[in-house]
Amino acid sequence: MSTTTGEPLRIAYSPCPNDTFVFDAWAHGRVPGAPDLDVTFADIDITNGMAERGELDVLKVSYAVLPWVLEEYALLPCGGALGRGCGPLLLVKDPSLTRGPGLDLAGRTVAVPSERSTAYLLFRLWAADMLPEGVGKVVVLPFHEIMPAVRDGRVDAGLVIHEARFTYQDYGLHCLADMGEHWESTTGLPIPLGAIIAKRSLGAERLRTLAESARTSVRMAWDDPEASRPYVRAHAQELDPAVADQHIGLYVNEFTAALGEPGYAAVRGLLTRAAAEGLVPAIAPGSLDFPQD
Repeated sequence: MSTTTGEPLRIAYSPCPNDTFVFDAWAHGRVPGAPDLDVTFADIDITNGMAERGELDVLKVSYAVLPWVLEEYALLPCGGALGRGCGPLLLVKDPSLTRGPGLDLAGRTVAVPSERSTAYLLFRLWAADMLPEGVGKVVVLPFHEIMPAVRDGRVDAGLVIHEARFTYQDYGLHCLADMGEHWESTTGLPIPLGAIIAKRSLGAERLRTLAESARTSVRMAWDDPEASRPYVRAHAQELDPAVADQHIGLYVNEFTAALGEPGYAAVRGLLTRAAAEGLVPAIAPGSLDFPQD
């Protein structure tokens, strides 16, 4: 059980299976010495905004939002989502668009989950390489509305994340392109998706405690996956348990326990390339480094 005292840390992460799996042990006081948590559930577009406003102590955010928040928040070296074979997909209803010259999206409308999302950055980097004529229009929709919008013909294509990788065929949709596959083939790096950040004002010692707490919580979930199932199911009630397990298996991996040099290289690579395309501000040297003293 948690042995710390004082006010709980205010944290926000999504109700998605990977986040509830990762934070289950910590949120329920089973990580020795970890600070107590006051948890808010919110989709990542909401937590990105919270970070930009400096609202909470600890947040799960898109790596894409880091250039706007690194002055106030530090990137924790664990707890987030990177990986291989787990990138966003660009979906269409018309299967003819998945063949040959169908990659021309000029004049067409594409729905994306957020213009401050990693998915959007990966899409824009893919488009810069693959769509010389660009796209007609980009619209932002909540991620759970994107597949119905494509299915119903309200948009021509949709950029999807999370468990949509496993369910898009149920909507009669087809994959036009895999953003992560393009990223991996052009960089050789894992795909950076979601980051855990914490306020620098907490101090280096507290930040190290948070990182160790997150790492321990992940390892406890791996050691006893059944322990997290009630928490995962309580916040993913409409998700088939088998899909939830696939979701966890894809997004919770060695990079969740420790970014390591490949993870940091992926983050630097994403933000450097995005800055070169004018999509995000350039980050200051050393701003990704985890405070050590």
